[in-house]
Order: sequence, then C-alpha cells, then structure tokens
Amino acid sequence: MHHLIHLSLLLLPMLCFCGLGAQAESGVASVYAGLSRTKGELTAAHRTLPLGTRVRVRNRKTGASVLVVVNDRGPFVRGRVIDLSSAAARALGIAGTTFVDISRAVGHEAKNSQ
Repeated sequence: MHHLIHLSLLLLPMLCFCGLGAQAESGVASVYAGLSRTKGELTAAHRTLPLGTRVRVRNRKTGASVLVVVNDRGPFVRGRVIDLSSAAARALGIAGTTFVDISRAVGHEAKNSQ
C-alpha cells in the first residue's frame, strides 16, 4: 500500500497535462544556461513533460507570456517547476526567479513554431 501511495505522488505532476492539455501548472520559474545549442532559442526544461512539448509560460507579475519548447529535464531545485532558456526569460522579463503559470499549447499554437 505504501508503494502505491508513493507511485501516485510521483505521477501526480504528470496528470495536470493529460486530456485536453488545458489544465495549468503554477510555480517558480528560473533561468538556466542550458546547452550551448539552445542559445537564443525559446526553450525550457521540465521534469515530466515529453521532450518537444510546447508550453505557454506566463509571468504572473507582468502578464507577459511566451511559447517555449521543452528540450531538457529539470529543474532540479526543490520548489521550481520550469527552467527557462535565457532568451525565454528575457522575453518574460525574468532576471532570476519568478512565479509563472504554465499551460500546454493546444491546436494551432502547439503545431507551429515560435
């Protein structure tokens, strides 16, 4: 029974992105250097979303939003939900960490590039 509870707690973050993809996740975003191949690209690292997934990230303080592609795993700091590339953070006006809302891109937005 204990193992079942632990497994469900591990899968819980993935559930918010199932179905239509309209559900949102909120939390702290941070800026990461990432790989050198992502220089200037609007990319992000997320723990559970499939690589290649497009998500809209909205800065809760300013309302600015940007569409990013998940291309890495992370963040690995407790309490953070997404790591943004320098370019994505710049587009959101983030210089360190801030609270954001994350929603999976759907329809036309999910199929097209930034």
